[in-house]
Amino acid sequence: MITLPLNATEDRVVGSIDLEYAIRTGERRFHPGVLAKAHRGILYIDEVNLLDDYIADLILDAAASGWNRVEREGISYSHPARFILVGTMNPEEGDLRPQLLDRFGLCVEVTSEQEIRDRVELMVRREAFDADPDGFLSRYERKNRELSLRIIAAKEFMPKVRMADGLRTFISELCAEDNVAGHRADIVMEQAARAVAALAGRSIVRIEDIQEVAPLVLIHRRREAAPPPPPPPQHENHDQSKSTEQQPEKSSQDHAPDTPDQEPRSQPEAAPADSPDQDERGSEEKREQQGFRQVLERVFEIGQTFSVRKISAPKDRVLRKGSGRRSRTRTGQKQGRYVRSSLRGNKDDIALDATLRAAAPYQIRRKNPACLPTRQAAGKAGKNDLAVILTSEDIRHKVRERRVGNFLLFVVDASGSMGAQGRMVATKGAIMSLLTDAYQKRDRVAMITFRKDDAELKLPPTSSVELGARLLRELPVGGRTPLPAALLKTHEVVRTIFLRDPTARPIVIIITDGKANVSLGHGRPMEESLLLAARLASDKRIFSLVVDTEKAGLVHFDLARRLAAAMDARYFRIEDLKADTLVHIIKEATS
Repeated sequence: MITLPLNATEDRVVGSIDLEYAIRTGERRFHPGVLAKAHRGILYIDEVNLLDDYIADLILDAAASGWNRVEREGISYSHPARFILVGTMNPEEGDLRPQLLDRFGLCVEVTSEQEIRDRVELMVRREAFDADPDGFLSRYERKNRELSLRIIAAKEFMPKVRMADGLRTFISELCAEDNVAGHRADIVMEQAARAVAALAGRSIVRIEDIQEVAPLVLIHRRREAAPPPPPPPQHENHDQSKSTEQQPEKSSQDHAPDTPDQEPRSQPEAAPADSPDQDERGSEEKREQQGFRQVLERVFEIGQTFSVRKISAPKDRVLRKGSGRRSRTRTGQKQGRYVRSSLRGNKDDIALDATLRAAAPYQIRRKNPACLPTRQAAGKAGKNDLAVILTSEDIRHKVRERRVGNFLLFVVDASGSMGAQGRMVATKGAIMSLLTDAYQKRDRVAMITFRKDDAELKLPPTSSVELGARLLRELPVGGRTPLPAALLKTHEVVRTIFLRDPTARPIVIIITDGKANVSLGHGRPMEESLLLAARLASDKRIFSLVVDTEKAGLVHFDLARRLAAAMDARYFRIEDLKADTLVHIIKEATS
């Protein structure tokens, strides 16, 4: 059992140069790290969800390949690193990345005891251990020994355990029902069921063995089902066309036609098929004529909230101050985690370990009288008897990182089209989930809403997420869609943020179906939207997300995706925001 030390650096994990050997001999030799010690054993990580991303990537790479390859400080070395990964975490302190979470074969939820008798027994045992630790351990030594012998016997018996093909089908059905990603869950469940049978001394796996281990395998892999695909287009024949003609005309309120060849009812006949902005404009006018004002002026309730995926701005080389828990950034002060060394940096923040490793291979030469320049330099200082002689070329500086909060700007579509098919209920649930995540990450937030003929900054930049939640509850829906005005207002708000803090990294979250039917000038609304989106994309300091609220169906304009492409933004559907979705749609930018 090897425990990964808290705040372990890269050289401590993968290994580095043997400092003592290099000083003594002047040669480089590999000094093994934690991964080498964990080979053929167990690597235990406490608070695994707080593990830095770059350390987690190193461990993941070794766990996947079974080898640790080191290329640093003039050393090229590789060694086997096959180990069992065990981690503990408190979910309230942050989620675990899906890639790392799936690497754990089994998961156990640990809760406090609820029975009064068990809680009292816990206190009694604790007092007994404090009074006599050796006596307390000896009391359970025999039971531990018996369990160890059972495990050893089960390992030897494992090759004889067999599983019927029908049970493998049962395992696959369980995994399919829980919508797990990949096939690791199927394999782990089969192996765990065989282990349970071997521990019981049985050579045949029973269905009870699978039922026993299934919760442990699926609890951290379970995903919500994806929305059903749209129905396939039906092939029209003469009889179907007659029945279609006899059907009464359906409501045009954001309703898809029954067949792909049929034009949407809300679309004016004179509008061309390739102009969805005009389709939406005609649809809105027709709805007003038909008296659907109660839909255009409604306040929807907030839908079901969920735990959102990890969203963070890409890491860059800018030094920043502040605090928070979202994005990782470099800091120029003596604050934050020491992640690696560099030749450049804060002259008052010396990386002593890296400096000594850089100087170690040259100590014999520097202490040799034949090395005149070094000898003269040391003689001037009067310190020829130094254990380690350093030069300016050896000096390394610490590179520190810390997490900071971001400025989140929500741009919310509140037009009439959002009121159909429960769009706004789900949208409000997603926004509330993002606001909750912003509160946990110590972010500042602002909110722009756009409807009717203009966009408005409803919530100025603030640290109070509660104000955003209150605004969301009272947000009305109705009117047309002035998407160009919303993008222009977004640019104005972000420009103000940069004037106050040039190092800011705002995250713009645009929640819309992408339909635009109100322009700023005389151009087409969608063309204006794409031009303004490209203007936002030109500023690389802005990290943008587009959340598509359009429902899947036979008629799907996919305008939000076009908007995301023009903005160089990450594209989501609402269901993709959920943290339990293991399909990695957003690449985590912090590494």
